Amino acid sequence: MLQYIKTVLTKVSFNKELFEKELNKAVILLIPAEVKELKEWCYAEFGKGYRPILHRAFDSIIV
Repeated sequence: MLQYIKTVLTKVSFNKELFEKELNKAVILLIPAEVKELKEWCYAEFGKGYRPILHRAFDSIIV
C-alpha cells in the first residue's frame, strides 16, 4: 500500500491541492510505521516545494 501511495503522490505532485488531498487520505489509511516512512520519503522528495503542505499533514500525527 505504501508503494502505491508513493506512486500516486508522485503522479499528482504537479497540483498542490490534489497532492494535499491524496496525502491526507494516505495518512488516514496507513499504519503508524508506514506513516513514519511516508513522512521521511515526502520530506526528501517534496520538501522544497511542498513543506507547508507536509507540515499540515504530518504535524498533527504522532508517529
